[in-house]
Amino acid sequence: MKKGLSFLLAVILMAGIVTPTALADDVINEKLGVPIVVYGANLSESELEIVKKDLKTAEEAEVEELSVDGNDLIKYIPGGDRNARMYSSAKITRQEEGEGLVINIVTPDNITQVTADMYATAMLTAGIEDAVVEVAAPKKVTGHSALVGIYKAYEVSGEVLDTERTDTANDELNLATKLSEKAGVDKDEVAKLLTDIKKQIAEQKPATKEDVEKIVNEQLSKLNIQLSDADRQLLIDLMDRISKLDIDFSKLNEQLSDMASKIKDKLGDIDPSFWEKVKEFFRNMADSLKSLFS
Repeated sequence: MKKGLSFLLAVILMAGIVTPTALADDVINEKLGVPIVVYGANLSESELEIVKKDLKTAEEAEVEELSVDGNDLIKYIPGGDRNARMYSSAKITRQEEGEGLVINIVTPDNITQVTADMYATAMLTAGIEDAVVEVAAPKKVTGHSALVGIYKAYEVSGEVLDTERTDTANDELNLATKLSEKAGVDKDEVAKLLTDIKKQIAEQKPATKEDVEKIVNEQLSKLNIQLSDADRQLLIDLMDRISKLDIDFSKLNEQLSDMASKIKDKLGDIDPSFWEKVKEFFRNMADSLKSLFS
């Protein structure tokens, strides 16, 4: 019985720990605004419901809901196809300055090209910082329309994005996916390569394109990544453009290293067997009480 009471106390204490976290979603942040959810415009009604469930929109006290279509695509990604079909969706929750970026792809099997790190590095290039971003799709897609949705969400929230930075960010994401899909470089290695090059650009402050080329070649050699001459030149050209943007690269490494650990389900740290043990305890207690009166 002592063990049973100790376990019951643990359950009560756990409830005390979990409840405030659950209630946190019921509070509307009047400073930063409510989460903005941007859906791909080509989702069917059933797919939309799946995405809403994946992004847990019902658990928010209030959300602003938007959609992105081909018109948004060509606005934020020059050269895009107005008739492109948009399925990947995103929920964006603004954070206090200095909190950094946290990216969570909640349907990883359905976002086939863009990784969380790729989203993060492109968003930082575009000038988007301090947010929790969750990405979902109901079927296998590349994941590019989610980035369009993120851009749209930020403009709706009152931010003004520099088109030169968003254009560069789009080209960066395209090159990242090209290297991982066609050049055969591991996706995580691509993200690390882009991050490490940016860090070196921030530290060395290259004055010429030749200086940028040296940094690129050093990082390719360091990570033992082999690229064709054409892909290597694309990377050099892109990083030369990035080196001329007003970006605080010093934040990048810390933000990316924290990314995986920050986003979890509200009960993600609890042993999955925990609630089964709770049920078993109460079943045993009920059996014990029955035996006392039999």
